[in-house]
Amino acid sequence: MSPTANRAWILRSRPQEQVSVDDFAYSEDIGLPPELEDNQILVRNRLFSCAPTIRNWLNEPGKSYRGSIALGDPIRGLTGAEVLQSRHPAYAAGDLVTAISPWQDFAVLSPDGAPVPVTRMEEGMTLLDAMTLYSANSLTAFAGLVEVGRARAGETVMVSGAAGSVGAMACQIARNLGCRVIGIAGGGEKCTWLREICGVDAVDYKAGDLRGQIRALDAGKVNLFFDNVGGAALDVAVDYMAPFGRIVVSGQVSSYDRADVARGPDMMKLVYGRLQISGFLVGDHASHYPEMWAQLRQWAADGELQVRIDRREGFDQLPSAFVDLFRGVNQGTLVVDAS
Repeated sequence: MSPTANRAWILRSRPQEQVSVDDFAYSEDIGLPPELEDNQILVRNRLFSCAPTIRNWLNEPGKSYRGSIALGDPIRGLTGAEVLQSRHPAYAAGDLVTAISPWQDFAVLSPDGAPVPVTRMEEGMTLLDAMTLYSANSLTAFAGLVEVGRARAGETVMVSGAAGSVGAMACQIARNLGCRVIGIAGGGEKCTWLREICGVDAVDYKAGDLRGQIRALDAGKVNLFFDNVGGAALDVAVDYMAPFGRIVVSGQVSSYDRADVARGPDMMKLVYGRLQISGFLVGDHASHYPEMWAQLRQWAADGELQVRIDRREGFDQLPSAFVDLFRGVNQGTLVVDAS
C-alpha cells in the first residue's frame, strides 16, 4: 500500500464522567497491512462526523451496545471517505462512501462484516450531503418518527435536543407529515432558528420553567415524544402526554457523561397514561433506507428540509469538536473536514 504517514486519534483514557480532550492522544504510528485481502477496501477519510453515540463507545467494556473501544485503539465514528484501492467487487477506486471507520487518515475496511453498511454515494451526491442531509442522523429521525413512532398528520409531536443533528431533522420531518411540532432546545438563538427556519414551535430549557413555556403554547396534549436527551426533558414530556401516547427514545445525551445511573420518569404516570416507550437503533431499519432517502431527496428538492452544519477545519480539531457536543456549543450537525 502507498500511504506511509497515517495520523490518528486514539483513546488515551476512559472519561470519568465528562469527556475531555485529555482522553484523546494523537498518533502517527498507526500502520496498515502491506496488502489488501479479498473483499477489503482502502479508504482516505475526508470528513468525520462528531456524534454523541461515540461517547458510549468510550466506556468500559459491557456498557456499550456496539462494543467499547480499547485503550490505545483509534476512536471510531461515521466518516465520509474516498476509496483508494479495492479488492471488493462492489467498490472501485474513486468511489465515495460513508462508513464507520477509525479516526485516522487512511483505513482498511471490510464491508461484508461491517455492523453499519459501507454506503456508496449515488451519482451527484457529495460527501457533505451524505454526512448531513442523507446521513444516519436523518435516517434515525425518519425511522423513529415514521416506523417506530407512527407519527400521523394532525398529531402533536415534541422533540428534545431539537436543534441537534437528529432533533432538527425530526422536527422538520414531523412538520412535513402534517404534525404540530414543539422543539426543546438550549438557548434563545437555537430556538429562534427552529421557529424561523424549521417552522416549528420552540421552548428554551435554559430559560427555566419548561412546563410553563410549554403551557403557554396552548398546544394541548402530546401524542408523540421523540427523545434524544432523557433526564428532565423526559420527565416534563411525560406530564404532557396524551393517553396512549408514544415515546420514542433515540438517545440519552443528558446521561452519557454521568457515572451514576440516570433516574427515569415516574413509572406510574406511564401506567395511568397507558404510554408506550420504544427504544430503537437505526440499523434495524436498513432495509428501508432506499425509501427514506427517496423521500428525503424529494423534501430537500422542494425546499422543505434545512440542514445546519457546524463545520470545523483540520484533523487536529477532532477532540475539541467532539467535546463541544456535550457543552452544547455546537450549531447543528458537527463535521470535521480533514481533507
